[in-house]
Amino acid sequence: MKAIVNAALVMRDHLIPDAYLLMDQGRIAGFGEMRGATLPECRETVDAGGLFVGPGLIDIHTHASDRVFFYDDPATVAQYHLRAGTTTVFPALYFSMNRGEWLDTIGRLRAAMADPACKNVGGLYMEGPYLNPKFGCDKENNPWRGPIRREDYLPIIEAAKDLARVWAVAPEREGILDYVNDVRAACPGAVFAVAHSEAEPFQLEPLLPLGLRIGTHHTDATGTIEKYPEVKGVCVDEFVNYHREMYAELICDSRGIHVDPFMLRLVRRIKGDDRIILISDAYASDAPAPPGYDGVNDINFDYEGEIAGSKLTLNVAMRNMMKHTGASIVDVFGYAARNPASAVGLTDRGEIAVGKRADLIITDYNMNVKTTIMEGEIQP
Repeated sequence: MKAIVNAALVMRDHLIPDAYLLMDQGRIAGFGEMRGATLPECRETVDAGGLFVGPGLIDIHTHASDRVFFYDDPATVAQYHLRAGTTTVFPALYFSMNRGEWLDTIGRLRAAMADPACKNVGGLYMEGPYLNPKFGCDKENNPWRGPIRREDYLPIIEAAKDLARVWAVAPEREGILDYVNDVRAACPGAVFAVAHSEAEPFQLEPLLPLGLRIGTHHTDATGTIEKYPEVKGVCVDEFVNYHREMYAELICDSRGIHVDPFMLRLVRRIKGDDRIILISDAYASDAPAPPGYDGVNDINFDYEGEIAGSKLTLNVAMRNMMKHTGASIVDVFGYAARNPASAVGLTDRGEIAVGKRADLIITDYNMNVKTTIMEGEIQP
């Protein structure tokens, strides 16, 4: 048995100040107020010093550390995110790779997951191959513009079927339903995301019963349909906002560039606190910031001057979300742990509850992570 004492526990919908938490065999074994409690004999006790103890963070969508792609050095990137409190991370594979590169990257990440340094890698996020070629960084290098053909995609599905947790698609692509059904046949529990898309509701709604649950980086790389002059149409963002079962991924940088702070507040009001997922969408790029972005240091750009993901870790995104929206620390732990776990079916983690994995972080209010614990073990 191990214990954390003198903690402010961040629960699903409240705080427990001056609390303890017990861990046994990598699981949460109990918790409560310190006052009047008699703790069992523990072989290790961690004093949180009055700081917050919340569930380990779950980043379902990221490509890199601040400068290295996952597929180039999985251990370095996994450890980078682990140090920032991300105890579960999904490397995102991008549409700009050809079929051979997809297969090679899946194989490399599969091998890396056997490395203890990559123990926080919990699955893959398939951001492609079939997205709308009008959207996304590096869109000039999209090898998947042509027809959707089973002979092209079936090897990718076969290679990733036991690893991929999220499959992103643009529903307006001709033939996309065949692809979705083939993914479902190989991965019955697949979760789909709408990504890099200008689909209209009539194109999106058939995918709801097939597992469409996530709006990839909501309000980023999504189209706007204008059917009539001076009349705003209804597209991906409105669909995600309207449907209760849809989760909205948000990239929350310090300046509110990916998502304007007013839009963050609007999405929070519409979706509610249980349908928002914070992601880092970290990407590696050495392109310079275009004019007008001087001093912006937490997002990336490609060589065309387009936004190319972020340099965030999830704890920093949580801090930014509190700043931009007034969300509480309880709320942002929901956005960065409980909600992503719920969206992708990780039922064994994401909140402080007896029986859940003892994936925990000790942090101050500004989300400066002091200690990361994974399955009951303090991480170096």
